Amino acid sequence: MELLEKTAKEQHEALVNKEISAEELTKASIEKIEKLDKTLGAFNSVTFDKALETAKKVDEKIAKGEEIPYLAGIPCALKDNMNMKDTKTTCSSKILENFVSPYDATVAVKLKENLVPILGKANLDEFAMGSSNENSAFNIVRNPYNLNKVPGGSSGGSAASVSSCEVTLSLGSDTGGSIRLPASFCGITGFKPTYGRVSRYGLVAFASSLDQIGPFGRSIEDVAHLYEAIAGYDEKDSTSLKMEVGNISSNLDKDIKGLKIGIIKELMAEGIEDDVKSAVENAAKTYEKLGCTVEEISLPLLKHSIGVYYIVATAEASSNLARFDGVKYGYRAQNCENLLDMYCKTRSQGFGSEVKRRIMLGTYALSSGYYDAYYKKAQQLRRLIANDYNEALKKVDILICPTCPTTAFDLNSRADNPLAMYLTDIATIFANLTGAPALSMPVGFDKGGMPIGLQITAGTLNELTLLQSAYALEKVLGVNNQRPDMCAVK
Repeated sequence: MELLEKTAKEQHEALVNKEISAEELTKASIEKIEKLDKTLGAFNSVTFDKALETAKKVDEKIAKGEEIPYLAGIPCALKDNMNMKDTKTTCSSKILENFVSPYDATVAVKLKENLVPILGKANLDEFAMGSSNENSAFNIVRNPYNLNKVPGGSSGGSAASVSSCEVTLSLGSDTGGSIRLPASFCGITGFKPTYGRVSRYGLVAFASSLDQIGPFGRSIEDVAHLYEAIAGYDEKDSTSLKMEVGNISSNLDKDIKGLKIGIIKELMAEGIEDDVKSAVENAAKTYEKLGCTVEEISLPLLKHSIGVYYIVATAEASSNLARFDGVKYGYRAQNCENLLDMYCKTRSQGFGSEVKRRIMLGTYALSSGYYDAYYKKAQQLRRLIANDYNEALKKVDILICPTCPTTAFDLNSRADNPLAMYLTDIATIFANLTGAPALSMPVGFDKGGMPIGLQITAGTLNELTLLQSAYALEKVLGVNNQRPDMCAVK
């Protein structure tokens, strides 16, 4: 296995042992991106010079015999809705096509402090609105396992860049499953921490009460290390939690015998593909062999989660995206008769169809006469769904289910059917509505060779149990060691 196909842990060991330099590793990643990305479409922009500068700093420290951070020198990508100073932050939207950020997001600051080379800004569904990464204003992203299939969204570029071995790690944002779904479709691990664990300062907001930044990696251990690097309290984010993250990565290898695991009944029913169901059932049997108890758990209000999500999320999007009007920054329409005409033309020309659809839905839900019937009712149901979830976790330690009822679907197969696309997130949304931590990890492949993801969720702030249970399963299944053929391209 070539170095770029290895995990961050293996690359870290190679750097510390001076088997390879950080500059060589970064250059190898650059070459891979240059060869693959015209086909893959994972990056909106690249920052190779900045990445090489960081790599040289790592090599200088190693040469002096100084200790380096665990992730120092490990190639990484940043989703293009996170600000990084003096680089473009476009959100894959025409309205921000030429916007250059004047500041760093908190996660970008933390990556730089850890001497992580950031090789570029990853493609996404416009303003993180989508489940297939076909909504980008610049380029669609393709699945590394099959270029005719979607990588999942909205963090499709972040996931595809790791899956294809262009980079080793990446960051995405998750509003309704936008980290976990691409991780499932691309055969890697994606983790959404508890809401408030990772600062959202510098993340372009979609739905502020749902958005959460999280890591992608090729192993649970890699994801745990990246999570530790970016998590923690930030006074610049009013929703940031004043709580210690703790040393999770050093406590992953724990015997999970006696752990109580619940399979979500409603997500193993009609609509799930046979191969997906079999893979999840196999994961459950593996847990039993590890000494865990497995039982079926019902979440009766889960059926309302999509309806609740698409009212809350679109309402918050309507409010957050009001700032993009052509006045202060971003795209501005020309030949306008007056200010109102400029607003209308800028937004109609600058936003894509999916973004405009969600803005209209959210504006309607918040409008006079409909607020109580839609937005208020959705927030009330959101609380009941959270209560339902918390009651279930009094019986078990973690919950498991398919990340998605299907594997990756064909490009353009759902582009004209928004409702079918929205249903893709049926298994992931409840974790955002409740603020709970959740991850997707690979547990098998379907008959067509496409990856299958298992979603694991736990109680809020219980990242340690969640990651320990995933680590134990990963060691037995070993699916994370498989790579798409694209990784071998030289």
